[in-house]
Amino acid sequence: MTTTTGVPTLVRGRLGPALPFLVGGVLVVVMAVLPLLNISIPGILPGPTYTPGTLALLSLCLVFAALALSYNLLLGTSGMLSFGHALYFGAGAYGLGVVLRFLEVPLWPGILIALLGGLVIALVTGSVAMRVNGIPFAMVTLAFAQAGSVLVRRNQQITGGEEGLRLPVEHVPDWLVGVANTRNLYWFTLVVLVVVYLVVLWVDRSRLGHLAQATRENELRVQVLGLHPYRAKLAVFVVAAGCASLSGIAYMLLQSGTQPSAVGADLTITVLVMVVLGGVGFRWGAIVGGVLYTILDQRLTVLARAEWIQDLPGILRVPLSEPLFLLGVLFILVVLFLPGGIAGTVDAAVRRRRGERTRSELARMDDSAEPRSEVTA
Repeated sequence: MTTTTGVPTLVRGRLGPALPFLVGGVLVVVMAVLPLLNISIPGILPGPTYTPGTLALLSLCLVFAALALSYNLLLGTSGMLSFGHALYFGAGAYGLGVVLRFLEVPLWPGILIALLGGLVIALVTGSVAMRVNGIPFAMVTLAFAQAGSVLVRRNQQITGGEEGLRLPVEHVPDWLVGVANTRNLYWFTLVVLVVVYLVVLWVDRSRLGHLAQATRENELRVQVLGLHPYRAKLAVFVVAAGCASLSGIAYMLLQSGTQPSAVGADLTITVLVMVVLGGVGFRWGAIVGGVLYTILDQRLTVLARAEWIQDLPGILRVPLSEPLFLLGVLFILVVLFLPGGIAGTVDAAVRRRRGERTRSELARMDDSAEPRSEVTA
């Protein structure tokens, strides 16, 4: 028996569940060999893919894709709108720098300690913030993020204050330090993205994820069933914060330092835009949104300095010289014309096509059944 597309039904049934993993595996392999290839995309990448500048940009895209994935777990799976998610990203970045600087431990134990620190901070702040829901929850998380930003800016001796914190490279392996090792840093950030994706996938498909999704839809019904929505949401909150801390650690190694902006609410708003741009609730959408936003942010900055823009009249030159203005316009267009984001729009189109195909198959079956009914009569 075959389908209308000629693909055997039995084969399609066997490959269906494994198809996303096969596609994901192929994409990971392609991304892994990308630094070894000579691929140029003018206007998007600053140079061939093997050059340090391009690899640094791609690595930054992977870091923010992992951060967007962690926020999608929070917003898409549990429906929790947080304005303080950057706190845990900054906890990972600053935590690694502080641990390496003051405890003088090697990199890998330092990463573990920084990650545990981010989880503890998430457990404490999340247990307090989740006493309320909705907008009050968002405001409490915003307050925690602002408090973290103030602590970072005021503690000059520990965090470097407004100047930021430099990575103590003497405690980092040589193969992860310097422009010459940008390729290794790229592979490290790729591993971080894969780890975050696997963690998010596990949560989404686990009993914890299903309970969090049910709580997002109707928390009162979950309580009536005798379950514990608070524990489920807190667990998802801590896991998402841990993934954000791991992304912050990768950012610290990639940039050889971090700034107070890595803790503030502005970064959370940026990540929210990434998730909405890619499509809330879609894992691959969060990755696409993170990569696309990062590339646009970097390339629009270059575009804003172009000579032809500087030659425009003031009424056009001023807004076009601001990358944030261009990103804002893009975000408005996406919300207006692609309300489900990139992934949501693609998913809706695929579902519509499947529905049309199913209806055509049913109509064809009805047409083929009519002669049989006449013969039987």
